[in-house]
Amino acid sequence: MFDRLRRALTFIRFSHTIFALPFALGAMLVAAGGLPGWRVFGLILLAMVFARTAAMTFNRIADWKFDQANPRTASRHQLMSRPAAIGLLVVTSAAFIAGTWFINPLCFRLSPVALVIVFGYSLTKRFTDFTQFFLGLALAVSPVGAWLAVTGQFALPPLILAAGVLCWVAGFDLIYATMDHEFDRSTGLRSMVVRLGVPRSLRLATWLHLAMFALLIAFGIAARLGPVYFASLAFVLAALVYEHRSASRLDLGGINDAFFKSNAIVGLVFVTAILIDRTA
Repeated sequence: MFDRLRRALTFIRFSHTIFALPFALGAMLVAAGGLPGWRVFGLILLAMVFARTAAMTFNRIADWKFDQANPRTASRHQLMSRPAAIGLLVVTSAAFIAGTWFINPLCFRLSPVALVIVFGYSLTKRFTDFTQFFLGLALAVSPVGAWLAVTGQFALPPLILAAGVLCWVAGFDLIYATMDHEFDRSTGLRSMVVRLGVPRSLRLATWLHLAMFALLIAFGIAARLGPVYFASLAFVLAALVYEHRSASRLDLGGINDAFFKSNAIVGLVFVTAILIDRTA
């Protein structure tokens, strides 16, 4: 049983949940003016986990044949059978929608829209070069959803934060996609890296992360965050610089290592600073 669970978590790269989760939790803390009740916190956390699991499972199913042909991902589908993956997709999608019913009516009504957005990314390599931006949009849903879960209404701060998440994700996925540049080009899959080539894609990633940094400043101003938050942005900037310096060496192992470490640091610093700001 434990081995089956481990294989399923590896199949969906559960560890990468930490990329989107801090921004959802940060939006939650700002919207609630601190820690919300345990019920709201638990429902937001479950919704994030179910939505992200459903999205990653859909991605694995949609790209099944491509991933099997890609040397980097060829072993991925030995972890779970296709019927089991379809079952996991159905269960987690239903659990996400059901969970939003307990949050508030607006979240419940928008839950199918959220699933369409997060599923849609997996199909974009077939028809557009802007696939990295669609991935950014998929993760940008999380802070808006968390804000709606707390307040039940839209506002400017989570929309600014969503734009920042979109730029951040599109930037780091451009870096990550350089590892699949030759495979994607040879198989006819589309992406911004295939369109621009590796050097220009890395430059675009730099500009996107600069935009993300500016949007994090704008979010802090719009949300009226304090000096702890703004001081923490120096660590965010340092993590992004580390990621780009690693990517510039075009070392696949280094890119993988920097990808996880730097993005984990960005999320952890972001949510910790807001937690201190709103609860200290």
